[in-house]
Amino acid sequence: MRVLRGIDAGLAALTRRPGYEEPELTPASAARTEALFGGPLTASQAVERIVADVRAQGDTAIKDYAHRIDGAELDALEVPRSAWEDAAHGIGPELQDALMIAAGRIRAYHEAAMPRAWDDADAGYGLRSVAIERVGLYVPGGSAAYPSTVLMSAIPAKVAGVSEVIVCTPDPSPVTLAAALAAGVDRLFGIGGAQAVAAMAFGTASVPQVDKICGPGNVFVSIAKRLVYGHVDIDGLYGPTETLVIADDTATPEIVAADLLAQAEHDELASPVLVTTSESIADAVERELERQVALLEREPIAREALARQGTIVIVDSITEAAVVANAFAPEHLCLLTADPHACVGLIRNAGGIFVGETSPEVMGDYAAGPSHVMPTGATARFASSLGVHTFLKHVPIVGLSSKTAREIGPAASALARAEGLTAHARAAEMRLEGAGEPSGRRRP
Repeated sequence: MRVLRGIDAGLAALTRRPGYEEPELTPASAARTEALFGGPLTASQAVERIVADVRAQGDTAIKDYAHRIDGAELDALEVPRSAWEDAAHGIGPELQDALMIAAGRIRAYHEAAMPRAWDDADAGYGLRSVAIERVGLYVPGGSAAYPSTVLMSAIPAKVAGVSEVIVCTPDPSPVTLAAALAAGVDRLFGIGGAQAVAAMAFGTASVPQVDKICGPGNVFVSIAKRLVYGHVDIDGLYGPTETLVIADDTATPEIVAADLLAQAEHDELASPVLVTTSESIADAVERELERQVALLEREPIAREALARQGTIVIVDSITEAAVVANAFAPEHLCLLTADPHACVGLIRNAGGIFVGETSPEVMGDYAAGPSHVMPTGATARFASSLGVHTFLKHVPIVGLSSKTAREIGPAASALARAEGLTAHARAAEMRLEGAGEPSGRRRP
């Protein structure tokens, strides 16, 4: 890991602004893409072809790409509910209990987070929240299983009141199917990649068209979400995972290192960052990282992430550490200080804040309650983690009394005429002249 000293060096290295750049394919991905399409293509060009083919050919294109990309032969795209039930019975009691505990915590958190409708009869306005009708959730799969992402995405949608939640995930594992059952998913399709995103965006004979697509995925999935935005809504574009730890001299080096490695093992592009007020903690964490990384099954991936993106910044105070953290705007922010709760108010830009050594980010990944689908790539400057708000539309209600209409009508008329919209002005002036009836009254 690189070590930087001073707030200026930290800000120079870690300050980020959100933005989307065309990702460069790895040599292996570039070779596969060229073989698949018969010529060299960028990632976006490849996804554009896939999306166009699925939109035009539906299920036929999905099956063709599943065969050509993954070598999978899909007779049917939808996984029947009976398979979910069989999976739930077959995963064993320990995993069953884990799913139920996590699901219970997640459901309770999002139930508490539900906004409440309100109405001010005197003022003549109010607000109600209406759930999106049908949502599509993308869950990564294939070489890895992410049942936790099913729970973290589907349960908030159901708590919000979404009528139909569908999941697309390639080659779902038994525990993923069991998670779908526990989360209340309505339908599940064993398809992945850009073709799954296109299927949900435009609909096929098998896959229903949704109103919003949510969930993380690889670069091809993110590009596909970007391309279909406008046909459907999306929750965001997610990149490699990232954690920034703020630590002072009371932090436990072994814990700090473990939290950094928990992100580093995800992906070679993951960003493990430590900002500390203690030179001795920085030194101890470096030694501990070297000791612990050698014990990991995914040691090569974690080592590459530490070497490429790993950073330690030594600053003079917790306030300076918070300034650096806000400039980086991390997906996960861990506070390992003597008084971590006092630090929370210093943070403006973070996908999620994990307070103290007993609240590691890994708990958030699986069972704490809030969704682990969080903004990456500095989008925490403006974006929130996935939650019930992701699946709600907020609809204002206006119901003015005659008295209120007369009070505000002159202002509406004056502003309308200032904009040259005389029909607008007349519609307001008619109310001032006595036309219409008070809100809530109707002629028989």
